[in-house]
Amino acid sequence: MTVADAVETPFLAGTAPPPAKAPSFFKQMKLANGNQYEMLPLPVYEQPIYYPKSLFGRMLWVNDPDGVRRVLLDNVANYPKTDMEKRFFSAMFGEGLLSSDGQTWKTHRKVMAGSFDPRSVASYAPAMAETSEAFREHWDALANNPDVDIAEEMKALTLQIICKTMFSDDADDLIELTGKTLGITQAALNFSLLDILPIIGARRMQAKEDAIHAEFARMDAAIYRMIAEREKNLAAAPNDLLTRLIAAKDPDNGAGMNATEVRDEVITIFMAGHETTAVTMTWIWYLLSMQPAEEARLHAELDAVLGGRTPTAEDIPNLPYTRMFIEEAMRLYPPAPGISTRVALKDDEICGVKVKAGTNVGIAPWVLHRHRTLWANPERFDPERFNVQNSVGRPRFAYLPFGGGPRVCIGAMLAMTEATLILAVLGQRYRPRLLEPGNVALQTRITLRPKDGMKMRLEKRSGVDA
Repeated sequence: MTVADAVETPFLAGTAPPPAKAPSFFKQMKLANGNQYEMLPLPVYEQPIYYPKSLFGRMLWVNDPDGVRRVLLDNVANYPKTDMEKRFFSAMFGEGLLSSDGQTWKTHRKVMAGSFDPRSVASYAPAMAETSEAFREHWDALANNPDVDIAEEMKALTLQIICKTMFSDDADDLIELTGKTLGITQAALNFSLLDILPIIGARRMQAKEDAIHAEFARMDAAIYRMIAEREKNLAAAPNDLLTRLIAAKDPDNGAGMNATEVRDEVITIFMAGHETTAVTMTWIWYLLSMQPAEEARLHAELDAVLGGRTPTAEDIPNLPYTRMFIEEAMRLYPPAPGISTRVALKDDEICGVKVKAGTNVGIAPWVLHRHRTLWANPERFDPERFNVQNSVGRPRFAYLPFGGGPRVCIGAMLAMTEATLILAVLGQRYRPRLLEPGNVALQTRITLRPKDGMKMRLEKRSGVDA
């Protein structure tokens, strides 16, 4: 794989060289509410297995694709999520795909598969494109070259899209509820030294769970109401994602999901799905603003293929550079920079290293996507990494924007389709420009976000009709 070393590129947020060794205890505390992965020292990015001591306890980091495959696929039953992570996800998502295990997870995954297959995803594309066009009209109506927080703009757009694809026109009240609920959830993720203290830490965790349950109760009422209304006359219900989940049956025994199970999966898709796409789009606009040559090439492809019209699902295969740009954006800024911590149930061996039962095991796309043995000049942004020639021979578990193994994100195709259509619609008309390039900092709260938002100026592209 070749990356053009001779081309000068600007400094990108989060691409400073890793520290030679882990920061001190006090510096880790200072950085704990930012992007914790930037604390990891250089050996993590050079070694297949890394097992340090840190403020957060000992964690065996698996940074080799074969080792990742061992944990996420070949011996996945030996590496469940930790109890704390399951508690936190259960508080939000009940027994949804992110929080459930065992037979519940297997059954739900099988029942839901048809709602995320290629034909179903293609059926959602018109609503995605239509909503993106309406959002573009909203931008058109603003003052000339307005300043916006692009992170908040993308949250608003992806929330509208998920409402349209999941609930058709029935969920206007959920938009406001979701914004507040997300705020409570993100606040619960803020780290304090008190969280790791005996007794006090457990009480704080319980308080966070209680706050999350209380906030989600408002959304639950609205969702249960919609489920009940659809179930009264399913044949006449709109053919959206909610209806598909209610009607879905296990292909082996014909069993469906009850209202509580549908609620859990709706919340999982609704909350996790729109947030991950929102942060992906935020970093895409950031990179377009910082990489003028790549931006020009993407604009040229959009103009040649679409000529100003609304994109469709059939256009996506004809936008290869757009796809490569999105994939490289997710390599450098993975929407979920860390996969849930796993714990070894029994003794095992990963890449020749003995792993004792009870060991916490970490796998981080942030690390894998920047590992020195897997990527040339990993801090450089280069969409050509994902052309057909350069992708040949790349290990499957070297690139994990959507996770891997049996628990790979069920909505991966949906997310790629949505990101492509948003970029195609808005990118034909606008080129947002970053206002303060040096002030972009990263923050990990399950997803990878700009810590203080991202102020950009909405510039219309020259030569494009208003």
